[in-house]
Amino acid sequence: MNAAISVVSVVGIGADGWDGLPETARRVLRAAEVLLGAPRQLGLLPEHDCPGERIAWPSPLRPAVPGLLAAHQGRAIAVLASGDPSFHGIARTLAETAGTDRPVTFDVHPHPSSVSYACARLGWPLEAVETLSVVARPLAALSAALHQGRRLLVLSEGADTAARVAELLRTTGWGGTRVRVLEQLGGPAERILDGTAADWPHERTDPLNVLALDCARDPGALRLGAVPGLPDEAYEHDGQLTKRYVRAATLAALAPAPGELLWDVGGGSGSIGVEWMRTHRSCRAVAVEKSPERAARITRNADALGVPGLRVVTGPAPASLTGLPTPDAVFVGGGLTAPGLLDACWEALPPGGRLVANTVTLESEALLARWYGRHGGELVRLAVSTAVPVGGFTGWRQAMPVTQWSVTKGSPEQ
Repeated sequence: MNAAISVVSVVGIGADGWDGLPETARRVLRAAEVLLGAPRQLGLLPEHDCPGERIAWPSPLRPAVPGLLAAHQGRAIAVLASGDPSFHGIARTLAETAGTDRPVTFDVHPHPSSVSYACARLGWPLEAVETLSVVARPLAALSAALHQGRRLLVLSEGADTAARVAELLRTTGWGGTRVRVLEQLGGPAERILDGTAADWPHERTDPLNVLALDCARDPGALRLGAVPGLPDEAYEHDGQLTKRYVRAATLAALAPAPGELLWDVGGGSGSIGVEWMRTHRSCRAVAVEKSPERAARITRNADALGVPGLRVVTGPAPASLTGLPTPDAVFVGGGLTAPGLLDACWEALPPGGRLVANTVTLESEALLARWYGRHGGELVRLAVSTAVPVGGFTGWRQAMPVTQWSVTKGSPEQ
């Protein structure tokens, strides 16, 4: 016999507390036998109206969710959330962690989100604003969203978030960015602090806040576009770098899509993995690099260019590929002639997965030609020449041509 479906109510609440809740949400909270939430949220409910047992979330929260819901099975449970529970909120966490031993459905009662309040206060159109969260996320991820004239809303982690963001902006060439901190939105203590990253004076603010950024790049700061092919100067490297124009062609062949995972084998400076992840915030990448020094450099480049989630595996390939999650695409930028490397990469790819390999040596080119003859795909040679001074004139200097093989894996028999 199937267990009865449990219904957990999730109620959004703002800084205005009980007074700002509609009657439908109030009825749910009055009837709740168990009230789960952060201490601040629980403190917004009047005890005479909400007599249910109050339980503050433990830390860490995610591992505790299944046990807490199971412990109160059969009771009317209401979970409190800040603003809209389905927007960077607790609703997703509950759905992902509720457990599979008993069916649970969630009855969500949204409140205006802090982002809706912020746009209303600033006069910004909500659909034209990019929203990022730094709650339990690396601050470095903001760097990928910084573009001249862009408006960003940043969901804050606490009282020191604004100072930390201002420091990041100053050190990355965005000190002219206007920073506004919107505190206690919708509540009686609502306040807006205004300044620029270059001279931000507030070490701490009210912990309940949202940051609004009007991005302004400092004069002379390196311009980074939104498409692959960032300037080579954007990377720290020792010469082991897929150069800009070849990199752009390589990313085009890899064809990243949201949510996909790349293996960057022979990571070098990490440029392919970095720019794969910059195409969409849900893209993931694993860089495999045998040199510890280069592996550390990949991590620094990933942080500096706004993709701190890039995973770096230090060790030789193909041995270090064992146990990695199944890739949607593989790029091999070095070590092609290592015994079994291409075989391991090919076997790891599911049908529909893409493989792209670059080389400048005749030996590796011969290997790619054999694989091209066996599996098809596209074999191209990329040659880039740069104009340079020749005495009082200008001439062309050609870089070493790059042979690139790209292929999409078909049936298991291919």
